[in-house]
Amino acid sequence: MPLPTQLIQFLASVHPYDSLPDAALDDLAQVAQAEDFSKGDTIFAVGEKVRNLYVIAEGEIEITDETGVQLSILGPRNSFGERALLRGDAASRTATVQAPARMISIPAATFFDLIETHAPVARFFDRRRPERAGGNDVATLPVERLMTRDPVTCTPDTPIRDAARQMHERHISSICVNDEGAFRGIVTLRDLNGRVIVGGADAAGPVSDIMTEAPLALSPKALVTDVLHLMVERGIGHVPIVEDKTLLGIVTQTDLTRAQAMSSADIVGSVAKAADAGEMARATAQIPKLLVQLVETGNRHEVVTRLITDIADTATRRLLALAESKLGPAPVPYLWLACGSQGRQEQTGVSDQDNCLILSDDVTDADLPYFTDLAKFVSDGLDRCGYFYCPGDMMATNPRWCQPLRVWRDYFEGWIAKPDPEAQMLASVMFDLRPIGGDESLFEGLQTETLKAAARNSIFTAHMISNSLKHQPPLGLLRGLATIRSGEHRNQLDLKHNGVVPVVDLGRVYTLQGQLPQVNTRARIEAAIAAGAVSKSGGADLLDAYDLIATMRLEHQAAQIKAGEPPSNYLDPSDLSDFERSHLRDAFVVVKTMQSAVGSGKGAIG
Repeated sequence: MPLPTQLIQFLASVHPYDSLPDAALDDLAQVAQAEDFSKGDTIFAVGEKVRNLYVIAEGEIEITDETGVQLSILGPRNSFGERALLRGDAASRTATVQAPARMISIPAATFFDLIETHAPVARFFDRRRPERAGGNDVATLPVERLMTRDPVTCTPDTPIRDAARQMHERHISSICVNDEGAFRGIVTLRDLNGRVIVGGADAAGPVSDIMTEAPLALSPKALVTDVLHLMVERGIGHVPIVEDKTLLGIVTQTDLTRAQAMSSADIVGSVAKAADAGEMARATAQIPKLLVQLVETGNRHEVVTRLITDIADTATRRLLALAESKLGPAPVPYLWLACGSQGRQEQTGVSDQDNCLILSDDVTDADLPYFTDLAKFVSDGLDRCGYFYCPGDMMATNPRWCQPLRVWRDYFEGWIAKPDPEAQMLASVMFDLRPIGGDESLFEGLQTETLKAAARNSIFTAHMISNSLKHQPPLGLLRGLATIRSGEHRNQLDLKHNGVVPVVDLGRVYTLQGQLPQVNTRARIEAAIAAGAVSKSGGADLLDAYDLIATMRLEHQAAQIKAGEPPSNYLDPSDLSDFERSHLRDAFVVVKTMQSAVGSGKGAIG
C-alpha cells in the first residue's frame, strides 16, 4: 500500500526528498512502507544485511557500534541504514528503538535509483566533502606538475669551462651535478659570477670546486607554493626536485614567473625580509584575508592550514635570526621546535604559540642566560605577530621547556615509564614536535628513540589511548548533535575540541602504535592505513570525516572574518542547513566509532 498522505507530506519536507519532482515523490510513495516499532525492537544488528533505508517520522533510535558503545540517538527527520547500503557490507552498527517509532522504509533498489537519477539525493548521501574548483590552482599543484624534467647535468669532475659552455648553449641558468646516479649539487650563473669571474677560481678546474653541495631540495609531492616560499625566504632561484637521492627535475624562478603569483608567498617574503617584529606584524596582519581567499577559492583544508603555518614557520626563523643579530652567535648548537597546531602544520585563523628549545649537551650554566634572552625575544615577537602566548605556558620561555638534549631524553623516558595524567598530557603535546630552526640533528635520534620506547610500553600506550578518548564528538538528542549547555558559547558546537581534536588524538595514537614519524594529522592517518595500523575502510571513513569537520571549521572562520568578526571555533548548528547538519552528524559518528574501536583494543573497524 502507498504511504499515508501525512507521511508523504512529511517526507516532502525532509531533505533531500524535498528536492524530488512531484512525479518522483509520487513514485517513491508507492514503494516506500510505513513501519511501526515498539521500544526495544532491533531494526538491524551488527553483521546483519541491511535491506532498507529508514527515515524516522516519530520516535527515537539508538545507534551503537560493535562493542555496544552508543554513537548517537536519532530522532524525527534523521535517516539511517545508508552506510551499509552504500558500502554493500553487513551492518557495522546496531539500530535499536528507544521510544515507540514510526518509520518510512525505502527499499535498497529504490534508494540506489534515487541516487542515480537525482543529483541532490546523490550529493546528500555522498559523505565525502565535495571538491570545489579553485581559482588559485597553482598554489595546490604538486611541483612534479610544474618542474622541468630531466634537467641538464654533469659530473663533479666536469671542467668548469665545459659546464659554463653547456649552460650558454642551452640558454639555461643552472646545471645540476650527479655522481654515479646520485644528486650531489648545483652550479648556477651566480656561482660562475661570484666564484670564477670575481673569486678567481680556475675555469679549467672541476665544477666540484664551485658547486653548491647538497643544496636545498624538495620532493615531487611538495606544493608549488613550497618552492616559492623557499625561494623568497632563502633568497635562491633554483630548487632541485629530488627523491631518494635521485634528481627528478628542477624548478626555477622562470618556471614560477609563468605561474600565478600567490599571496601566501607575498606574506612569507615580507616576513622573511622584515627588519623587526613590528614590520613582521604588519605582514602577518594579512593572514585573515589570506584565509578567506584560500577558502573561497576552494583549496583543501590541509593546503590552507599548511600555507598559513608556513608563515608562522618563516616568522619564527626570522625572529631567531634577528635574535642572533642582537645577542650574538649562540654559544652552543640549539634547535627551536613547534608543537601543537604549528607542529602539525594545522594552524587556522585562531592560533597561540606552543614551542620549546633543545640545547646541545655541551651547554653550561653560563650559557643559559643567552637562551633565556633568545626565547623571550622570539616569543615576544610571535605574540606581536598575532601568535599569542600559550595559556598553559608551553613555550621556550619556560625554563622547563628550554633544556639540554639529555634532559629531554629524561623527560620522555619518565613520561613513558610513569604515565600519570600530567605525563599523558605532556607526551601528547610533545609527540607533535616539529623542528623549525637550528640544528635538526638534535631531534632526529630523540624522535626515533621515543617512538620505539613508547610503542614497547603497553601500559603507556594504554594510557595514551585513554587520554585520547577524553575529547568526544558532540553527539546527542537534537538532530544527533549535542551543543554546549551553558556559558558564553551556550547552544554552540566547539569545532576544535569536540570536532578536530578527537581526530588529532586518534592520529597520534596510530602514530604511536605504528612508530610512524609523521606529525600532520592527515598524513598520520594515511601512513597508518598504509602501515596497516588502521583498516583501509575505517581509515578512509575517518579521512572523509576529518576533511568535512576541518573544512566546515575553516569555512566558519572565513565567514566570521568576512562579517568583521574575530574568527573562532564555535558554531551554532542552527546556522547550518539540514544537509550540513546531517553530514556533520555522520562525520561525528564516524569519529566516535573509530574512538570506540581504539578504546576496545580491537583496532579500527572496517
